[in-house]
Amino acid sequence: MRDTQKMAVIGGVAAVVVGLTGVGVWALVADGDSGDTGTVATSGDGKAPRQIKKGPLSAKEVRTAAQEFLGAWAEGDTKKAAARTDDSAAASKALAGFRSRAHVSKVATSAKAAQGEKVPFAVTAQIAYGAKRTSWSYDSALQVVRDTSTGEPVVDWKPSVLHPGLKDGRTLRTDEKGTPPVRAVDREGNPLTAAQHPTLADVITDIGKRYGDKTDGSAGLQIRIADAKGKTEQVLRQLSKPTPGKLKTTLDAKVQRAAEEAVSGKPKASVVAVKPSTGEILAVANSPAKGFNSALRGSLAPGSTMKVVTSAMLLDKGLASPGKAHPCPKYASYGGWKFHNLDKFEIKGGTFAQSFARSCNTAFITQASKLRDDDLTKEARDVFGLGLNWKTGTGTFDGSVPVQSGTQMASSLIGQGGVRMNPLTMASVAATVQSGTFRQPVIVPRSLDGRTLAKAPRAMKPGVHKDLKSLMKLTATSGTAAEAMAGLSGDVGGKTGSAEVDGQKKPNAWFTAYSGDVAAAAVVPASGHGGDNAGPVVRKVLQSAGG
Repeated sequence: MRDTQKMAVIGGVAAVVVGLTGVGVWALVADGDSGDTGTVATSGDGKAPRQIKKGPLSAKEVRTAAQEFLGAWAEGDTKKAAARTDDSAAASKALAGFRSRAHVSKVATSAKAAQGEKVPFAVTAQIAYGAKRTSWSYDSALQVVRDTSTGEPVVDWKPSVLHPGLKDGRTLRTDEKGTPPVRAVDREGNPLTAAQHPTLADVITDIGKRYGDKTDGSAGLQIRIADAKGKTEQVLRQLSKPTPGKLKTTLDAKVQRAAEEAVSGKPKASVVAVKPSTGEILAVANSPAKGFNSALRGSLAPGSTMKVVTSAMLLDKGLASPGKAHPCPKYASYGGWKFHNLDKFEIKGGTFAQSFARSCNTAFITQASKLRDDDLTKEARDVFGLGLNWKTGTGTFDGSVPVQSGTQMASSLIGQGGVRMNPLTMASVAATVQSGTFRQPVIVPRSLDGRTLAKAPRAMKPGVHKDLKSLMKLTATSGTAAEAMAGLSGDVGGKTGSAEVDGQKKPNAWFTAYSGDVAAAAVVPASGHGGDNAGPVVRKVLQSAGG
């Protein structure tokens, strides 16, 4: 007997097995257990068993299955088209939704040359929405598989068959309910455009996506992909011109321009200004203007500006007092690491106020042995709101002060270790000191959507507030921040910082300060001392706001 054709007896019934590549295998199976796991028997009604085709699909089967499905879809026979898939229920629902939600009146399909069991095809849909009539063409593809229960070639149903951009839970819609574009304005109604303020481009785009549908704008008629809640994920085609809606922000155009000018010319720098009495963000600027928004989303060690938070903790615990003697030696060791001050200075017989004003590292390291590992974490979170889930209206990094031990805990006291901040969070720290209360920063007014803002679990004690303001004022008038703050009077306070970074010749320069009802913070990476490099940036911003 030749190899291409063999006779086999299965359960008493003879069957011919054709051994040609690409041709399906057929088997006749009598009632009872044949022992052949490569065949499928279906009877159950007392009639002769059906023949179940298995094996690879032929080119003809692929072509026929695709044509039957596409033909039924084009004819508007949803039931028939769905029956030519391996999930008729899901396919029927999706096909019906395509007609109703996408407002498709007619469909024309055209299959292209199959690529194995994959069949690319073109779709031209006629859209009828009110008086609007238009056509929409796109390409998609389907996969033909053999149904496991019947052996018939069917379409492997996936939402992407309808459109390649679809996946589970997504639908195609034609309507005017998408997210309108926005016309961002400042607190006084002055326009804020990406062209005028490139540094705000990502912020304007982001708040537009979040709040465009809460403005008086119109998305215009569009074909879009919507998520399970109906929110726009992608606009596939704009059918009529949208009308931008006015979106008011908390920004101040005057302060914003000053912030942009203050960081311009620096290879890398960022600054944020906040209104302490309300938490409103007045300005956000980065250099370069285009790129990562370090001002709001950066994550950097804040250096000695973190001593503002650490000092609040020490004052709260009675471990320090502005006018009382406090050690500031050349060196202080903790956790096996020897810490020192800039140029290894020391203050003999000095007070805590003097140590803060000169940014003495060892004055804080000497207190490490009296602290629990989570003390700084709790102070930062519970009083200053750092690390809570801020809902500013745009994407932000809200600070991180992890619980650490040993050397890392001691390092955190002076803004190194695992502590991570950005100009937004450090401006908020200065704002909290100025007002005595943490008010979560916002760039889109809460009144627009009624969202719940983060709240610090406890208020700063009145005595701590008074002492902390006196420390920051001393630093701004006669300490490391004095040069940058010169000429600013009234309710002022400041703190410098220089954060060491491994592999970097110069430290990151930090500066945070307030003047009246404006607080600001800036960082200028790899530039050196905070007062000399970040200080002038903050000063320009405070001056622009009338500080």
